[in-house]
Amino acid sequence: MDTWMWLVLVAALVVVVAALGWIVARQRRSERLRDNFGPEYERTVAQLGDRRQAESDLEQRRQRVEKFHIQPLKPAEQVRFSGAWRATQARFVDDPSGAIREADQLIADVMRARGYPVGDFESRASDISVDHPSLVSNYRAAHALSLANSAGRATTEDLRQAMMHYRALFEDLLETEQPVRQEVRR
Repeated sequence: MDTWMWLVLVAALVVVVAALGWIVARQRRSERLRDNFGPEYERTVAQLGDRRQAESDLEQRRQRVEKFHIQPLKPAEQVRFSGAWRATQARFVDDPSGAIREADQLIADVMRARGYPVGDFESRASDISVDHPSLVSNYRAAHALSLANSAGRATTEDLRQAMMHYRALFEDLLETEQPVRQEVRR
């Protein structure tokens, strides 16, 4: 075989190996993101309608949250927030609507104390999805029920469900001895 044919063959082989490497790297990235984000991965893909765009969005979230200075709560903060949560839960009996508003605010307060920036709801949910992917769906569900409540369309059962969703995320953010890690289903 002539030298030029060997060069063409080697070049073609390099292109094939590079293409296979690229495909494998993309598959690994997809698997890693799917594993890290759990149900939020599929939700984001469905919302954006494009797997590449969704994966880019999830990767940007991860990179954004890596820049935060997330820290555990000090013991005194844990005690203070736990007391506030107990008071909010107790208020639910007499004022479910007000308790839901308090629970939402308490989640934002704990996030702020831990080092998360607290902007609009979507920003908070995106940030939470990085470190608490199994519970972000709870947060989204609680928020949707809270909005329904504000519009006068939530039943007492809806508000009870919202409170359970908020509690699951609250306990995880608080980092108590036994956080609730499973997703609460309706």
